[in-house]
Amino acid sequence: MKVYLVGGAVRDKLLGLPVRERDWVVVGATEKEMKKQGYHRVGKEFPVFLHPRTKEEYALARMERKVKPGYQGFTFDISPIVTLADDLIRRDLTINAMAETSEGELIDPYHGRADLEAKILRHTSPAFGEDPVRILRVARFLARYAHLGFHIAPETVTLMQEMVKKGEVDALVPERVWKEFERALKEKNPENFFMVLEECHALPRLFPFIDTKGPGITALKAATLITKKSLIRFATLLHNVESPKETIPMLCLRYRTPRIYRELALLTALHHKTALNIKSLDATALLRFYTAIDIFRREERFRDFISATDAIANAYELNFNASWILECAKVIKSIDAKTLIAQGVSGNQVYARLQEERHNKLQAIMQEMA
Repeated sequence: MKVYLVGGAVRDKLLGLPVRERDWVVVGATEKEMKKQGYHRVGKEFPVFLHPRTKEEYALARMERKVKPGYQGFTFDISPIVTLADDLIRRDLTINAMAETSEGELIDPYHGRADLEAKILRHTSPAFGEDPVRILRVARFLARYAHLGFHIAPETVTLMQEMVKKGEVDALVPERVWKEFERALKEKNPENFFMVLEECHALPRLFPFIDTKGPGITALKAATLITKKSLIRFATLLHNVESPKETIPMLCLRYRTPRIYRELALLTALHHKTALNIKSLDATALLRFYTAIDIFRREERFRDFISATDAIANAYELNFNASWILECAKVIKSIDAKTLIAQGVSGNQVYARLQEERHNKLQAIMQEMA
């Protein structure tokens, strides 16, 4: 039984980047032997175990064979005779197909280090073409490493185009698309994710409403300069889609997107223009705006909306007075329903009086600042 550090930890160590997590491959062992040593199995499709002390993931070396279309159409061989080279060759990219011994010796049967030094994302073997998720992964890796000068090998681009032509991306499960999409949004240059999908002709099938030369991508680039929150970046990307009340819910339903993403994206698409032209509103319209975006109950979402609008303003090179919007919001939120109730206001009159007080306060502020 031999244990090797594999994948991203080896890659990022060679790049001089922080190692986010460590994954291990075990060669020459069985599931029974792993459990006997205290490892806890967590993998459903094939055996992955948590170390009894460190809780890091240890997987039995495996070979795989595709038996039907799609991401889940594989059978696995995890017998003790599977070698490290057998395991590494199934990995997507050569830069992810390296391993390290406990003594620190690099094992690199598919020349990943050379590709790392040449800044090339290259598929490890023709088996890459059997798993459509790898198209998304390559796109995400370019989003992560493009700023370092990485590019995709031409033969890998060709292979991805062939996969799309064969309909492989049509078999992708929604949850996995969203997982890679969300991860890509967190990367250094998330716009590259969509550019790769466009180059391999997968973009119209997966995200037909995204134009890599349109204002959504421009706003996404601007958002990366002010926030790392994928939630806000998602909202900026979709701020200009046609028919947002239909397009955004449809996208989120298709990929099982969390509700908070749908809500902020829809809020941004519907109300960012009002926020950008806030000084042109009278007190009535301004109160209507604040009510529509629900600043009274959803403070965090309101601030995320402001950040998204700020990014959009930067993308269009517009002036946006976020501090004025925040200050007005703070003032009208300070008007307390409890005070009105103590004054004898009751029932349906409470909300009406609240809105009246808020309106008067906004009108006074706007007159002061005129």
